[in-house]
Amino acid sequence: MNSRDDTLSLEWSSWIDFNSNSIDKIPESEGVYKLHANMKILFIGNSRNLKLSLTQDLTNPCFNNNARFSYAISEAADKLILKLLNEYRNKHDGKLPLCMEQ
Repeated sequence: MNSRDDTLSLEWSSWIDFNSNSIDKIPESEGVYKLHANMKILFIGNSRNLKLSLTQDLTNPCFNNNARFSYAISEAADKLILKLLNEYRNKHDGKLPLCMEQ
């Protein structure tokens, strides 16, 4: 399987409102996640504990009240994040998502 197939075969959740009530229902599993608002990806991340990382992200001022998130459970999150970011950069003239550009 090539790197493109790895990311295409991810089973992403539906988009979920980014708030503490929604995050409480997220598993404490390894995986990758995306945050977006107003139809723009703000952040692409990975974690050994999705619930913990998303809870910590609630305090990030870059994510506004309209943000939503989607996640995919994967034991290869550390490798998938690089592929997801490369795919994003390829589609957006080499730029990272808004809340990742610094």
